[in-house]
Amino acid sequence: MASTTNERPTTVALLSLHTSPLAQPGSGDSGGMNVYIRELVSHLAHSGAQCHVYVRAWHPDLPREVNLEPGVRVVHIDAGPHDLAKEQLYGIVDEFAYKVEADIAANGGVDVLHANYWLSGVAGHRIKHRLDIPLVTTFHTLARVKAETGDHEPERRAQAEAEVIACSDAVTASCVAETNWLKRLYAAPAERIARVAPGVEHALFSPGEQSAARAAVGLRPGPTILFVGRIQPLKGVAVATEALGRMRNRDARLVIVGGPSGLEGQQELARVHDAIDAHGLHSRVSFVEPVPHHLLSSWYRAADVCIVPSRSESFGLVALEAAACGTPVVASSVGGLRTLVDHGKTGFLVAGRDPSVFATYLDQIFAHPMLAAELAFNSHQHAKQYRWSSTAADLRQLYDQLSARRLVECA
Repeated sequence: MASTTNERPTTVALLSLHTSPLAQPGSGDSGGMNVYIRELVSHLAHSGAQCHVYVRAWHPDLPREVNLEPGVRVVHIDAGPHDLAKEQLYGIVDEFAYKVEADIAANGGVDVLHANYWLSGVAGHRIKHRLDIPLVTTFHTLARVKAETGDHEPERRAQAEAEVIACSDAVTASCVAETNWLKRLYAAPAERIARVAPGVEHALFSPGEQSAARAAVGLRPGPTILFVGRIQPLKGVAVATEALGRMRNRDARLVIVGGPSGLEGQQELARVHDAIDAHGLHSRVSFVEPVPHHLLSSWYRAADVCIVPSRSESFGLVALEAAACGTPVVASSVGGLRTLVDHGKTGFLVAGRDPSVFATYLDQIFAHPMLAAELAFNSHQHAKQYRWSSTAADLRQLYDQLSARRLVECA
């Protein structure tokens, strides 16, 4: 049973089995979740919490642990061969869980488990019962949501998510859409869903001089569309490329910052090149290798508009970071993007993923400088409400509440 003392819980075990906050976002399986965990633990530590981040060791040369900053310890757990593909990781969840449990015990215990992604949720579910401590789960993506938008996920994952949700003491949702998904697709009890939105670091992601940003990243003048993210069907970079080909503005260019990811990454890259060939875009599409997260701010400032044509998004950190830099966003009308983009005021939302509709909105922004300036100003203002310090504060409050509750038991 959870502790019933009034002491504020200060020690958190964050589980991130399949990807590390130390990894480069935009490459391999690293993306918004890496940013989320890195920023979250930093701000939790600033609030006085102690954070142990548990990650599966993916390379033999990794140190056992890394002190990321005061109050944040990243622990690499040896579980299975180092070169396991993401799709094979379910088989080592038990080993990971037992070794995490042993490290927690050796370091004096923790007040709460916070699992990120379904694999970590399965591990956290098992650790919860063995150590008798509350479990918070943040899924980032959900199998049944992805299935509804055409991205196949094994039924084993969906069933595992349902079991973790049923026994989690709290499940976080980043927006209204994710709350509704949890209730509709997984029968999650409303009283155990906590709305906790991610944030943005405004000291880093803020408006700036476009010409200076372009000089910094090596971009010449000209109308520029930016795509940031992993190259995979879910993120829709082929849709972005096809949209460029259908624009009336023949001077516009697309800059793609990110690399292929997952089993279908190379197939999506091939679709991008097919669109380049079909529309003669060879001089208008540029590929940039994934860059450190703090350098993305210069790319956002260098662009005139950011395109986010995802099939689904629980939140959409790229859209938020672009908006914080005063860059309008044209995005799919899905999930958290509906919260982040105010249609016609901070950018535009596209129902469906028709490249021609994306092209129409992109042309509209480039053809009307006053509109573009208004969208840019409103984007920055809208993004001000999202701060990592607020995210950390919301979670600290949630952790405190769980310390005084009886643990949820499996049905």
